[in-house]
Amino acid sequence: MVRTVRTSDLFHHRHHLLVAVSGGPDSMALLSLLDCLRPEWSLTLTAVHCNYGLRGSESEGDQEFVTTRCGELNIPLHVRRLHLHERSKQSSLQAAARHLRYQAFSEIAEQCGADRIVLGHTADDQAETILLWLLRGTGLTGLAGMPADRDGGIVRPLYETGRQDILSYLRNSGLPFRNDSSNSNPLYLRNRIRHELVPVLKRLAPASLESLRRFANICREDDRYLDQQAAALFSVALTWESEGGWTVDRTHLLTFPHSLQRRGIRNVIRQSLNQPYALGLRTVDRVLQLAANGKVGSLVDVRGGHVIVTDRHLRFVPHDKFWVAPDRDQSVSLRHDIGVPGSLMWPGTGQRLHVQPLAYRDAPAQPERDRIVVDAACISQPLIVRNLAPGDRFQPCGMDGHSKKLQDFFTDLKIPKSVRSRIPLVVAPEGIVWVVGYRQDRRWLPTAETERCLVFTVDDPPLREGTA
Repeated sequence: MVRTVRTSDLFHHRHHLLVAVSGGPDSMALLSLLDCLRPEWSLTLTAVHCNYGLRGSESEGDQEFVTTRCGELNIPLHVRRLHLHERSKQSSLQAAARHLRYQAFSEIAEQCGADRIVLGHTADDQAETILLWLLRGTGLTGLAGMPADRDGGIVRPLYETGRQDILSYLRNSGLPFRNDSSNSNPLYLRNRIRHELVPVLKRLAPASLESLRRFANICREDDRYLDQQAAALFSVALTWESEGGWTVDRTHLLTFPHSLQRRGIRNVIRQSLNQPYALGLRTVDRVLQLAANGKVGSLVDVRGGHVIVTDRHLRFVPHDKFWVAPDRDQSVSLRHDIGVPGSLMWPGTGQRLHVQPLAYRDAPAQPERDRIVVDAACISQPLIVRNLAPGDRFQPCGMDGHSKKLQDFFTDLKIPKSVRSRIPLVVAPEGIVWVVGYRQDRRWLPTAETERCLVFTVDDPPLREGTA
């Protein structure tokens, strides 16, 4: 595990780790290994256990077991009871459980100031994920499987370790664990892959798990490269409209290689409609059919919005963010929540905003136009991103604590009125935190006493005078 942590740079000395502990063999081995590493690396460990209550007394037994073990190791434990609809389809139930689980992890990591969320996925889990996506029908993105490090927040130190090695470690160390009866339920396709397909692969090729892991890494690199190529191609066809929403020039789009058409459309939908997960091939192909043959005014509904055909373009319109500005000077009120950690696409400019909690010692040294750092202990939540409102004031850095009207600030910078209402503002309950891309408010600047911070970034440069 230590080799994986070092080579993949998963976490560092003196980090605070939030460890997901189900009570099963993988998570119990992970907790034990991190506890052994704790003194040498000066780690702070906190555990989290999610109880869905779907297995009755077995679920309660898992919680009691994890609580006892964390008490023995003197590791603080957070228990979350999460409620699911038992009548949901099995695939829907799993997806809902995953969503609630990751949401809980993020919330608790923010509450306790954890630097990383640590999961116990193994090489076997990676192989099962790849095979699952392959059987469902997928492209390179699905074949890339699970990354060892997801956006610097969620890490998988056992990513290169096989399940048999985990069981041997537990047996040799005399460590108990719980068996989840649902892992034997044949209704789940993953379970059939685990118990029927994987053993056959291991008999045919003993190194099959390692081969699948290498395969996933290669697919992930290729997937990233093709995303870059698609983005470069789409840059000549993609336009952000002043009244909001991305458009793609249909003529340009249809000249691209078909594989990059699909990839580019998928990524535009994800960005435009603020969708974290990739859309299915069938949906993407329906959009491409519209581009080639759709009549003006026809549309296709997709998750989070719809795609509309105009005489020359495809328009990507979120359900809750569509507006028409009959007059370019007419401002429209925009307001969207942003979690910690979290990200969103700002419909006024097409910029993507991110917020990430960090230990202050790990934060970037200097703020930039596209990045600021604030003291997490001084700022309240919820955080929102909105546009200009009448009477807005803030205390810009560099003005010795003096307050200034935001309209006057924009006037001083000679920012056109048609642009001002589209500039995103990050706002806390106490006031404006950041005029994105321009100036941060001094009230939340880190000090010598700062231990935890929030890092806000924006992907694209801010609008400037003359920008359409």
